[in-house]
Amino acid sequence: MAPIDESITLKRKQVIASALVKHLSLDPGTSLGVSGKDDIMSLYTKILKSSGKPFLQKENEEVMKWIEFAESFPVDCQACLDALTGFNQDLAQKSILLGNGTTPSEADVIVFSVIHSSVIGLSHLEREKLTHVMRWMDYIQHKEEFADLFEKILLKKPAFEFLKKVTENKEPVPEKKKPSEKEPAEKDKELSVSLLNIQVGLIRKASKHPSADSLLVEEIDVGDAKLRQVVSGLAKYYSPDELTNRRVVLITNVKPGKLRDVMSEGLVLCASNEDHSVVEPLLPPEGAKIGERVSFSGIDGKPEDVLNPKKKQLEKITPNLFTDDKGVAAFKGIPFMTSGGPCTSSIPKASIK
Repeated sequence: MAPIDESITLKRKQVIASALVKHLSLDPGTSLGVSGKDDIMSLYTKILKSSGKPFLQKENEEVMKWIEFAESFPVDCQACLDALTGFNQDLAQKSILLGNGTTPSEADVIVFSVIHSSVIGLSHLEREKLTHVMRWMDYIQHKEEFADLFEKILLKKPAFEFLKKVTENKEPVPEKKKPSEKEPAEKDKELSVSLLNIQVGLIRKASKHPSADSLLVEEIDVGDAKLRQVVSGLAKYYSPDELTNRRVVLITNVKPGKLRDVMSEGLVLCASNEDHSVVEPLLPPEGAKIGERVSFSGIDGKPEDVLNPKKKQLEKITPNLFTDDKGVAAFKGIPFMTSGGPCTSSIPKASIK
């Protein structure tokens, strides 16, 4: 790889320094003395020391991996696109670069600072191929207080430019009366996955439904004093023994109701292939805690106490649930995250219901 132009490396370091200062809430006037002789690691160490944040060896070993990526990030457009394609694969199972939480790390800030100018220059078609990069960039720019340090990356819908061209040539039409503010707000709310209370569970016992051959009855531990009884249409795919002691992901705020005279208090989320010949419950990672709520990076909100069947909230959300080409469960490309990592399935590009 050809050496990166010195003026570009200096500019990158200055941007990284400014971004880290904001990330660590340092005085904006902090003198860092950034020079072309500093490498990113020494710059990072200097700023970390100024912040008083403890230097954790294990954490900083992880940071170092991403610093090496930042140091070697190319300038050439094609090489840059190749590097971003590899980075896109790295992000497939990550919300942030370090840890399993949702708070960006210094590594996120450093890599964001280095690749930002390249991502800004991508065409819409190129951005469409970098789903995970664009999702991560959008998340970081909304979580960090960068102010005017970086130009905002706008994620446009594919039809937007075409629609704009069509409407520019049309005669002006009378402006329609705007709907009340409450209506669109309610519509958006109904489409948000935050309405669902998705939890990690453990099937303690599974048995055949007493009056329906296609149904199984599971008693699921979600950390409550009492096991939660759920009826699932999994008898065609699993025996009760195969489901017993299996970890699952379930929606716990659906309205309880009877299925063939047996009460069901939840919905086990399953991935299935196109013709539904293969169906499997989503699998939370071993490190996930029983009862913990699944989260989605950049999506905040309190779940409904109980979903309202009349509003068809679940029906509007589930079309956006699927697994990616690596089997990672996602809502609109944002992974189902737990304290132990993302939830997965052995079925790639599957629908989730």
